[in-house]
Amino acid sequence: MAGQGRSQTQLDLPPEVARPFEVYVNGVQQVEGRDFHVEGGALVFSRELKQEGRLGFWRWTSIILGVAGTYRQNDVVDVVYEFEGRRAVASGLRLAASVHS
Repeated sequence: MAGQGRSQTQLDLPPEVARPFEVYVNGVQQVEGRDFHVEGGALVFSRELKQEGRLGFWRWTSIILGVAGTYRQNDVVDVVYEFEGRRAVASGLRLAASVHS
């Protein structure tokens, strides 16, 4: 894929997550090999994901006054896995980095 100008996003998995696991972005199940792959203890998505940071004073003010909305991309990544015999969910995981190839 190098040289194609594609973006990828990396997300570090919590240490307790082990295979098998399921990955969801914005509530939609992702398919390993198509949507992401695993590198060490990280998921690498084949597209750029974004998370909106904290809103500053002026952004909140503009929203309250109706000047602007919250239309920024804010992807939520969840991983469902088994831990100590129970189903667990790591929800709202933070993105580690975006890589442009």
